[in-house]
Amino acid sequence: MPCRQEEGAGHQDRGKQARRQDCPQDHPQGRLPRQRETGSQGAGQDRFESERQIQRQIHHQGPQQNRQQGLAQGRRPESPRLRQESRPRNARARHAAAAAAGAAVVEPALVSVAEDVRSLRSSTAYVMDLETSTVLFAKNDKVVRPIASISKLMTALVVVDANLPMDEMLEITDEDIDTLKHTTSRLSVGTRLSRGDMLHLALMSSENRAANALGRNYPGGLPAFVRAMNAKAATLGMVDSRFVEPTGLSAQNVSSPRDLSRLLRAASQRPLIHRYSTDSEYEVEVNKRTQTFRNTNLLVRKPDWDIKVSKTGFINEAGECLVMLTRVNGRDLAIVLLDSQGKLSRIGDAVRLRRIVQSEVAML
Repeated sequence: MPCRQEEGAGHQDRGKQARRQDCPQDHPQGRLPRQRETGSQGAGQDRFESERQIQRQIHHQGPQQNRQQGLAQGRRPESPRLRQESRPRNARARHAAAAAAGAAVVEPALVSVAEDVRSLRSSTAYVMDLETSTVLFAKNDKVVRPIASISKLMTALVVVDANLPMDEMLEITDEDIDTLKHTTSRLSVGTRLSRGDMLHLALMSSENRAANALGRNYPGGLPAFVRAMNAKAATLGMVDSRFVEPTGLSAQNVSSPRDLSRLLRAASQRPLIHRYSTDSEYEVEVNKRTQTFRNTNLLVRKPDWDIKVSKTGFINEAGECLVMLTRVNGRDLAIVLLDSQGKLSRIGDAVRLRRIVQSEVAML
């Protein structure tokens, strides 16, 4: 059965390719970090602020003022007799009621963070502050998993560091056709693009044929390119990573959250990778027709996200994957999401993780 591809060059199935249904799974809860930071964002912010305002209002008004306001609005005061009868009649019940009342006034941000953690759809979720190497959030972060097209970040790193001419024209050949997962592509055999355009499409639209063509046109061909990928991983200290080809279609391309954080850090230091991986769309001429390719990460088009490096990935063995280097509250954070269930679940999880690390209680 063909494997669904990511959005973008040949990946914009729009109903043409089968999509997996959301498959909720129970995953271990992530670990909350121990440091403190203020501020929050998004829908959680609105709910958090409104609940806090209500709490402050109740606190300052006090019971007498609330009673007076009720009278002013025409409401009858609560009967002391009814109040008395509503109280628990024994000590154990009173203690239970007191505990329940205490639980009801738990800080709303704590509840919001807990809800976000429970709602994560990714088997692995990881956030690291790249300046201090502090892990801000971790869920199943010790695993080594297939990473699908996240592999193309390493492909790009090898190509850029080789200082090969970006204006050299490369041609898509039969060797670039996917015979492993049988994915499709808008880059038909015979398409000629510059190395720079191939790199652009491989990073932004996750074009498999473009990525394979980059590896095939490396000095020494694909075998030399794969060796260079693994050598680069070793240089970066990516001890859990292994690459067998440049596209990520093979489930043998594996890595860990910590290794991918190192890869994001290195990629962010190459301006071309930053530019190509975060570009929202790009037009190229393919077979005398201008075609528009779009970024597979919807968040790069959101003005409230400051993303420096981005890459998505999907094969059945890896699930939905997303890695980003994004700036949050003045800090560069590596966000790693692996094996997420549901086509847009990786996007939702990225929003949740940012909300978690921005929340007032996330850094306790």
